[in-house]
Amino acid sequence: VAQYADMIQVGARNMQNFALLKEVGKARRPVLLKRGLSATMEEWFYAAEYILAQGNEQVILAERGIRTFERWTRNTLDLSAVALAKQEPVVVDVTHAAGRTDLLAPLARAALAVGADGVHVEVHPNPKVALSDNQQQMDFAQFNRFLEAIRDLLQAP
Repeated sequence: VAQYADMIQVGARNMQNFALLKEVGKARRPVLLKRGLSATMEEWFYAAEYILAQGNEQVILAERGIRTFERWTRNTLDLSAVALAKQEPVVVDVTHAAGRTDLLAPLARAALAVGADGVHVEVHPNPKVALSDNQQQMDFAQFNRFLEAIRDLLQAP
């Protein structure tokens, strides 16, 4: 994959796949490391250390929400994790945190306000026919409205 990709994403379910983390550490490509569903901050940072230990300093941490007792959203967005993770670049995957499109802009605004370097969202031309996660994906018109809703926070000071 590293031959063809500009960035390698390690998903939440592979955050503790230590053999994989070592290999992507050797790949010399930026790595987006998503926090596991039930991972503590310490476990997330130690997972990043596996990549860093192989000489790859291009690690971007991705907070995507953690599993809690809440059922109105897919996961619970841990904004304190974003503030704590600022030792490395950090982005917030609001799509997986919310699991629904109506919360994406407010969560993105909150993430940027707490110091996230960026937000990660899913966009599909026709979410109703998407093969997975269609409830949380925006179509192009929704994405344009999303950008308008967060534009003021994207401007450099």
